[in-house]
Amino acid sequence: MMRERTGRRAGRESMLTQAVNEVFRLVKLAEFEILFFLFFVIAFIIFKDLTSRPGYNQILVKKSGGGLFQY
Repeated sequence: MMRERTGRRAGRESMLTQAVNEVFRLVKLAEFEILFFLFFVIAFIIFKDLTSRPGYNQILVKKSGGGLFQY
C-alpha cells in the first residue's frame, strides 16, 4: 500500500519539482568531489590574493645584493 502511494505521488509531481529532486540527487552523489574542487578553488583564490599584495609579496621577491639571510 505504501508503495502504491509513493508511485502515484511521483507521477503527479511537476517538472520543476522533478528537476530540483534530480539536482539534489546529483549533489548527494558527488558531494565529496564538489567539496574537493571547492577546497582547491578557495585555496587558490586566497593564495592569489595574498601574493598580489606588496607587503606579503616581499618574501617571494629576491632582494639585490647582500648575503643569503639579509632582511
